[in-house]
Amino acid sequence: MKLTDSVARILNGKGIHVHSVGPDVTVYEALLKMADEDIGALPVIDGTTLVGMFSERDYARKVVLKDRSSREMKVSEIMSSPVVTVTPQTTVDECMHCMTANRCRHLPVVDANTVVGLVSIGDLVHWIITTQDGVIHQLESYICGKYPG
Repeated sequence: MKLTDSVARILNGKGIHVHSVGPDVTVYEALLKMADEDIGALPVIDGTTLVGMFSERDYARKVVLKDRSSREMKVSEIMSSPVVTVTPQTTVDECMHCMTANRCRHLPVVDANTVVGLVSIGDLVHWIITTQDGVIHQLESYICGKYPG
């Protein structure tokens, strides 16, 4: 595992199932789905086309702080669009830079105009920690003379 590994490797371990909502779903229904699945964001897909992202941040800033009703508003009214996406070939390092530059926590993974996965900042941090743990283990083995080769 390395920072130069592709998003496809993360998806292979995580799975490719993507929870999503349509643009005409109410914000309340989207929030229920997010709570049921214990996730912080949902891609908004119209047919097969990714049209936006809906996150807890969108809800907090565009509904709660503006004193609007989540039971009446449609996701399409407050979703973030256009969406920043990556491909399965994008590296972990590139994803981290992309998230930092665009101030986002979730990146839909798109291949041939189809959402094939979703990576979160948590997925990337987990990958990095696992990578660092492996390097530390190798260095410890080397120092103790157990390094193979």
